[in-house]
Amino acid sequence: MDRYLTTSEVAQRYRTAESTVRYWRHVGYGPKGMKIGRRVLYSEAELTRFEQRLAEQGPSPDGWALGA
Repeated sequence: MDRYLTTSEVAQRYRTAESTVRYWRHVGYGPKGMKIGRRVLYSEAELTRFEQRLAEQGPSPDGWALGA
């Protein structure tokens, strides 16, 4: 069974602020979260997919970012 992480745990994993993770979700960047009740949770499988997409793309001139 897959483990699910909170926004806070995802922010800690990527060493960023919770507001950044929420912004990523708002603009469609980053791992896809799912809303369960009032909480947004992220599966570890989705975090792995996000990390693989980043690794495949490599760094952009402005830093790490997925292209549109």
